[in-house]
Amino acid sequence: MATLPTLTPITSPWMHELMGEMNVLNQLIDKFGSPINIHQTDAMEENYNSYHRAFEELDLKHKIFFARKANKTKCVVQKAQALGMGIDTASLQEYMQCLEMGISPEDLIVTAAVKNKLLVEKVVENGSLLIIDNEDECELVQQVASERNTKAKIGFRIGGFFLKERKLYSRFGFDLLEIDKFITTNLIESDRFNHLEYKGLHFHLNGYSIEHRCFALNQCLSFSQVLARKGLKTEFIDIGGGILMNYLKHETEWDYFNQQLRKAVSGKVRPITFENQGLGLESLAGVLHGELKTYPFWSPVTKGDFLRKILTYKNNSQETLAELANELGIEIRMEPGRSMLDQVGLTVAKVAFRKQDSEGDWLVGLEMNMTQMLSGSADFLLDPFVLYQEKEEENNPVEVFFTGAYCLERDVLLKRKIPLKSLPQIGDLVVFVNTAGYMMHFFESSAHLFPLATNLTWNRTTENGKIELAHFQNDENL
Repeated sequence: MATLPTLTPITSPWMHELMGEMNVLNQLIDKFGSPINIHQTDAMEENYNSYHRAFEELDLKHKIFFARKANKTKCVVQKAQALGMGIDTASLQEYMQCLEMGISPEDLIVTAAVKNKLLVEKVVENGSLLIIDNEDECELVQQVASERNTKAKIGFRIGGFFLKERKLYSRFGFDLLEIDKFITTNLIESDRFNHLEYKGLHFHLNGYSIEHRCFALNQCLSFSQVLARKGLKTEFIDIGGGILMNYLKHETEWDYFNQQLRKAVSGKVRPITFENQGLGLESLAGVLHGELKTYPFWSPVTKGDFLRKILTYKNNSQETLAELANELGIEIRMEPGRSMLDQVGLTVAKVAFRKQDSEGDWLVGLEMNMTQMLSGSADFLLDPFVLYQEKEEENNPVEVFFTGAYCLERDVLLKRKIPLKSLPQIGDLVVFVNTAGYMMHFFESSAHLFPLATNLTWNRTTENGKIELAHFQNDENL
């Protein structure tokens, strides 16, 4: 029988320090309920510096914006601001809260997929930058700005880039083949949008391909030259996010998991996921189809190195993109979200029950639900930590699925079957690490009237090295 795959996460000292304090964690669960999200923001500094160093090495004018949508807490916004970052906001609520926190409108950009009139009014009144996605948004912003007899600072989002002979699909942005005509007709040759003040170009690509980002940036730089010849200066190009980080300690574990998943879906080994779900793979007539639809939890090129590969890409003139941007006097911007939150958060939940299902598999029910650790990824491929209240039994290994509190067959928190030293007991704690980026909040809902998880920030400045309840602050009170 093949060994069940394990996926060992990279962790930080603060996580183990906290997991060693069962009394404190029990007190937090008793006070705030299960689950709780705990944030410790120190790691954001190194995450930021990884990008900042890459720009500095290339002597490139730049601005880094934290993608607020990745996490809804105030503490991570405060840390980003303290590091000198701008904030990328995606809703009226995100934008207004940042203003209320004292962040300068100059340091805020708005990239919301849907921009209603109230949002546009607030942004125009405060003078922040709006990233425009379509002609209807142009008309709305023009209307709002003209009513106030002011200029609205805007950038155009672009999609439909070409990768060699293939056009990259996106439902967002102006098509690359149409944007020149649109800007020329409406901003240069007419006064139709005379209250829009053009500042730059923006793209945010789906997926995590370095090559796609190289081609997109190169095409934006080329387009900026077209606009310059028509008298329109491009001040910045924003490459968005999707910059990879690495979650896992061992590449070998990642490779083994992928091998075993393919074998399991093909029926060659026993299932390693709930109901033998392929996470994007499926077997049809004995032939394996599809691809893994999860985040690439193991990646050898991450953060600043990922960015360097984009900026040092050479175009057809054998000039790097960084060199061309410098030559054109264009600032390069980016909007990291997930990677800025690497090693920043964890989620703790309490065991409610243990049972065997109709297939004989052990289910461990937790006081949380699937939406409290859910992103666009087909599964969160990191092993959790089980904190046993009592010393676990030796030599009594078990394989389990962790399930949630929604009345749905599919409320399985991790699709993978997880090997444990022993079966958890009621009241034991399960810790999911590195969940701050997109996992905690992005799809969190309150069906069944369940409350949303409490978000805590932990100040590690402790007296005599002792961790106490008072060192944890509810993010709502910041």
